[in-house]
Amino acid sequence: MIVAYFWTITPSRIPFALVAMGMDRFVLRRSRNVGFFKSLGTGKGETFTPSDANALRWGLIAHVHDIESFDHSFVVKQWRKNSVSEFRAVLEPISSHGQWAKQEPFIATAQDWDGPVAAITRARIKWHQNFRFWSSVPPVTLSLKSAPGLISAIGIGEAPIGLQGTFSLWDTGAAIKNFAYKGPAHQKAIADTTIHRWYSEELFARFALKDIRGSINS
Repeated sequence: MIVAYFWTITPSRIPFALVAMGMDRFVLRRSRNVGFFKSLGTGKGETFTPSDANALRWGLIAHVHDIESFDHSFVVKQWRKNSVSEFRAVLEPISSHGQWAKQEPFIATAQDWDGPVAAITRARIKWHQNFRFWSSVPPVTLSLKSAPGLISAIGIGEAPIGLQGTFSLWDTGAAIKNFAYKGPAHQKAIADTTIHRWYSEELFARFALKDIRGSINS
């Protein structure tokens, strides 16, 4: 199963967050309970430039065998101890296309799901394409914020530049399909991607939202 956490911290805990972002990977790699994982920074999801970053919210996405055990692991407890709010979503993959860090981490297992869904988009942007990509983002983000069926969306990233994505929650799978394949702004972005080839790696995945705790907007 996939679990996603997002923590909100106070300014005084930013040093903790920066250290944890660098050190958590060593703890998680040694855990037999954890497969694929990514520690994440977050942003407003409007420009995907460094100015978009939110230093007061951080995240973690992981494939785990035992969710309850992971929920009481050292890494999660340390973030919980240093945060003022926590959001947790338990996810089961519906579909996934592309790669993340040269892996295909989300194997579809959910079938006949008609409840709320989560979506993760992620891309590694070629350095020489950053400015072209940034200039194309605003129309898509504006249309995302007003998309029918959207519950919430935030930007996610592994680095301030070049490794960008979104995490979003939707009422239904049909709602996100309509945004992805019928919205004019998103259709243009897809066409521009084909023309300019600004990604060296990309991934789009949809998940059944099996359980949710807390608010992603906190």
